[in-house]
Amino acid sequence: MITPVLLCGGSGTRLWPLSRKSYPKQFTALTGEQSLFQASALRLSGEGYAPPLVLTNADFRFIVTEQLAAAGVEPGAILIEPEGRNTAPAVLAAALWLEQSDPEALMLVAPSDHMVPDEAAFREAVGAGVGAAHEGRLVTFGIHPTRPETGYGYLELDGAPGDGPPETLPLRRFVEKPNAVRAGEMLAAGNYLWNAGIFLFSVRAILDAFRAHAPDLIASVSEALKTARPDLGFLRLAPESWSRVSDISIDYAVMERTENLAVVPFAVGWSDLGDWNSVWRESPRDETGVALSGAATAIDCEDTLLRSEGERLELVGLGLRNIVAVAMPDAVLVADASRAQDVKQVVAALKAKQAPAAERFPRDHRPWGWFESLALGDRFQVKRIVVHPGAALSLQSHHHRSEHWIVVQGTARVTVDDKVSLVSENESVYVPLGAVHRMENPGKLPMVLIEVQTGSYLGEDDIIRYEDVYARG
Repeated sequence: MITPVLLCGGSGTRLWPLSRKSYPKQFTALTGEQSLFQASALRLSGEGYAPPLVLTNADFRFIVTEQLAAAGVEPGAILIEPEGRNTAPAVLAAALWLEQSDPEALMLVAPSDHMVPDEAAFREAVGAGVGAAHEGRLVTFGIHPTRPETGYGYLELDGAPGDGPPETLPLRRFVEKPNAVRAGEMLAAGNYLWNAGIFLFSVRAILDAFRAHAPDLIASVSEALKTARPDLGFLRLAPESWSRVSDISIDYAVMERTENLAVVPFAVGWSDLGDWNSVWRESPRDETGVALSGAATAIDCEDTLLRSEGERLELVGLGLRNIVAVAMPDAVLVADASRAQDVKQVVAALKAKQAPAAERFPRDHRPWGWFESLALGDRFQVKRIVVHPGAALSLQSHHHRSEHWIVVQGTARVTVDDKVSLVSENESVYVPLGAVHRMENPGKLPMVLIEVQTGSYLGEDDIIRYEDVYARG
């Protein structure tokens, strides 16, 4: 039995504006109906796999549970990292957690934002590495390169891998991301693979590797797990201990220093969807190389990606060549495809000018549903709010604003001070400034309402919570 360990942090800045710090790419449906995170969880489920162990941060915890439930995957555990510390501490925490129940267990560590179209072939590749992992080797998975890619690290083998069924081969060394010339040389040499960042090993083997090559991480991560606090269905690693953990990747901390390495080459499709060029490559394209998504139209365009993410936002490209254009309700990216790797510079520039679109997604996800701002003025804001069936907002009040709620779909159970009432479609209720109030959806379908706020301050931090079923502060 293999326990999948899904790493579910990161901000995906190279896929801005669709991927942002508040809602990164793993939770979006980039190339299909499911999000990348859901596809990853399903790919590593079923026969031979234990329920997944997920590592994420507090901001994403309810998104994780909501998307897993929608995909029909029950997690084994969800560990909450107080702050991002890269992949080495996350993998170590997962191994220490699994050691409590089965030190000999196999763990398959995988990012949750990759695309693998041929799931059967991937499972076959994982199966090919099981024997080596049971023998105590640290197994990684390498992708046959199809182009001189400069955005990936590489794995060097002693010789060129064959074209037969997947097998475990010796790994000579890890290679950093190359420049274009060196990437071309490695592609021509034939004995290099892309580093997919996917690993298979036993709990005992990876803990031995940490003790040998990164012993400084063990005390703080162990203490963070030992003093972790259960929170609803999550386990929060202790913040104080976790803050002392070094920020380092599993490659640097362990893999590049150990000798008991093996690699399974994988040749049947893979992408980390790390930039808009990779999304274009993995999207359906017409005979001119144009990929369209959403309300997008191309006229006399070639090798271009046009993607509209707005319900009523029509994106039209005219006479474009090698262009990426992505339109969101609050931001639009237009870039030369050759600069796709540099989109993170856009995020840095927007952060420098304190533009909200740099990191905040226009749709703000909450454990009970989501909301988005439709209009914003000096003393008013209009929101659309969607509440999941059976969900409830916290019992709360505000210092600086009053609210008017108009239900446009479903029925809301509304508490205002000591009065509880049902508010149906086309009905409204007023919440005076300072009133203690709550909104619930007692129905079996999503409930939608329009909220009109008025007051001197409309920030999300103007909330005093008295009760909250989601245990938020």
